[in-house]
Amino acid sequence: MTQPLVLLMHEKLLPGSQLVHRLQDLDYRVVTVSEADALPNTAARELPLLVIVDLMPRTAAVCQAILRLKENPTTTHVPVLAFLAKEDPLLQDEAAAAGATLVVTDAAISHHLKPLLDHALTEF
Repeated sequence: MTQPLVLLMHEKLLPGSQLVHRLQDLDYRVVTVSEADALPNTAARELPLLVIVDLMPRTAAVCQAILRLKENPTTTHVPVLAFLAKEDPLLQDEAAAAGATLVVTDAAISHHLKPLLDHALTEF
């Protein structure tokens, strides 16, 4: 059986590298993207089951990438799980408006990864 693919975009070493290992432990293949501009095209090419993005430090660029991903008919259905260092209602609203399925904190994603994945995947 083929492992489902998660596309992960992060800039910070932590929690990004931890997420890669945890996702692999959950039997996902992981492709990482380092630049927000590359996210929509990489998603269209790789066709992931889920996209996980770090909103910090370049929230505007990441939200624009989410919006482009959601505007593409090939990737509009792909759920996006976005995370940020701490709760920030304005940034959370901005990411949700761009098309993020869920927006959570680093702490939430590191402590509740499996339930968050399940929730993001069942939203569609």
